[in-house]
Amino acid sequence: MRTERKLTRLDRVFARLDREPERPAHIDVPRMSRHRVVLFASTLAFYVAIVWAIVITSWLVRFDWQVMFFRPYQQWPEIHAFLDYYVVLGQRGPTAVMIAAWLGWRSWRQHTLRPLLTLGVSLLLLNITVGAAKLSMGRLGPHYATNVGSNEMWLGGDIFPSGHTANAVVTWGILAYLASTPRARRWLSAVSAVVSLGVGLTTVYLGTHWLSDVVLGWAAGLLILLALPWCEPLIARAETAIFDLRDAWRNRRRGTAPAPAAPVGAHAALSPLGGSPAGDEEPVVREPVAASRPPRPQGGYLAPGPHLARSERTPVTPIGSRRPPQSDRVTRGTASARPLTGG
Repeated sequence: MRTERKLTRLDRVFARLDREPERPAHIDVPRMSRHRVVLFASTLAFYVAIVWAIVITSWLVRFDWQVMFFRPYQQWPEIHAFLDYYVVLGQRGPTAVMIAAWLGWRSWRQHTLRPLLTLGVSLLLLNITVGAAKLSMGRLGPHYATNVGSNEMWLGGDIFPSGHTANAVVTWGILAYLASTPRARRWLSAVSAVVSLGVGLTTVYLGTHWLSDVVLGWAAGLLILLALPWCEPLIARAETAIFDLRDAWRNRRRGTAPAPAAPVGAHAALSPLGGSPAGDEEPVVREPVAASRPPRPQGGYLAPGPHLARSERTPVTPIGSRRPPQSDRVTRGTASARPLTGG
C-alpha cells in the first residue's frame, strides 16, 4: 500500500520560500478599531505630557542631568564595543535596507505591493513628524549642553525626540504590523519591542541622548504604527494604480510588437471577385493561392472535395527539408510534358 511521504520541518521551510501561485486571500489588513483609537489617543497624550514636562523644566529634566552625570559608559566600559555595533539597529539607512529586502521578497512571493508601500508610508511619516519635532524644539544633546539643570530647548539642536529610537520602533515594528498570523504578530511584536528598547537605552549609555529623548522617541514611533490603518485605503489605491500602469505598459508593448507569423497551412482572406463594393476605394490586393488548393468560396465553409489517391496528390517538399524541390517530377498516370528522347 502506497503512503504519502510526511513532510519534515525543513521541507515546510523550503515550501514557504516558493512563490505562491496567486495572491493569498487570507492576508489580514489591520483596521482602525476602537481599541487602537484609544491606544493612539493615550500615546498622543503621553507624547504631549513629555514635551510639556521638558518645556517647563520639571523633575524629568533634573533626572536627565542625573543620568548624564552618572556616565554609564564609564560605569560599564566592557560593553562599550558591543553597544557601538548594536546601536546600528536604530540607524535609518542599514535598517531600511534590511527591512526593505525582506518585505520586497514578501511582495514578490504574495503578488502584492502592500508590504513595500506600507514601509514607504511609515518611513515618510517618520521623517515628517520626527524631523519636524526635532527642528521645531531644537534641543541640545548631553555632549553639547551649556547650562547645568536647563532643558536646553530652542538652542539649535536636533535630538528631541530620539531619531534612533523612533526609527527602531517603526522599522522593526512594521514586521509585526504586516505579520500574516496572530502568532507571528505576537512574536515579532516582542522582538521589535526588545530591539527598540535596547537601541534607546544604548543611546543613553553612549551619552548621545537624554533619557527623555528616548522616551519621546518610543512614543513617536508607536504613534506612527498605530496610525497606519488610516493609511491603508491610500496604500490600496496606490497599489491598484501601479498595477494598472504595469498592465497598460504590457499591453502597449504587445501592441507595438510585430504580429506573429501565420501558421503553416493557413489561408489568406480573399476579397469578393469583381473588386470592392465602393467604386472610390482602392482595389484589394489578393494574396496568391497555391494552384493545388482551390480558394474557399465566400459565404461559408464547404466540405472538401473527394479524397485523392496517393498517386494523384501533388508532391510537396516538407518544410525544413534539405531536399531541393523537384519541379520536373511528374505525377503517375499523366503524360510527360517533355518528349522522351531515345538513347
